[in-house]
Amino acid sequence: MYSVVKIREKVRIPAKLLGGKLENSVLEIVQEGYEGLVDDDVGLVIAITKAENIGEGKVVLGDEAAYYEADIEMLSYKPLMHEVVEGNISEITEFGAFIRISPIEGLIHVSQIMDDFINYDAKMPGFVGKKTGKKITVDDQVMARIVTISLRGNIQNSKIGLTMRQPFLGKEGWEKKEEKAAKGKAGGKKPVKKRKEKK
Repeated sequence: MYSVVKIREKVRIPAKLLGGKLENSVLEIVQEGYEGLVDDDVGLVIAITKAENIGEGKVVLGDEAAYYEADIEMLSYKPLMHEVVEGNISEITEFGAFIRISPIEGLIHVSQIMDDFINYDAKMPGFVGKKTGKKITVDDQVMARIVTISLRGNIQNSKIGLTMRQPFLGKEGWEKKEEKAAKGKAGGKKPVKKRKEKK
């Protein structure tokens, strides 16, 4: 889930940045320090959008910098358990598919791709359902549900686990393939002959 978050923060401005416009200096320092970080409460900080209500600067003996308190506004993304997300398949490997959702990627393990026996095709690369014929390849747009979240300091160390094995999830058009496969299965059954009762 995306949200705009406001925090009050103490910002250290080095002496070399004190000559310019203070608001720009505070914004530059906070953007360098916060963008791309992952926080348990805020989530992933995508962008710092504003620095305002800057207080009076304070200096510390022996430190060639000034400290200012400021209101910082940021755009963040915090994944929520069971949230349904939409994204594009960015990579496919033998063990699953990676989906880009916002600025982070989530993994759909091979066991969570579809309710079908699936084969990995390295040439596509992608996965194909044995009974339904459903396919998934790189660049496909899909819907998935978040089932595990592990946020650790930055994007590289954070992990999101996803599933598409629930109704209405996966690639657009999959529901029709499932219906077709179910009708074919039902229509392909041989009629059951009734036994004649002996008199």
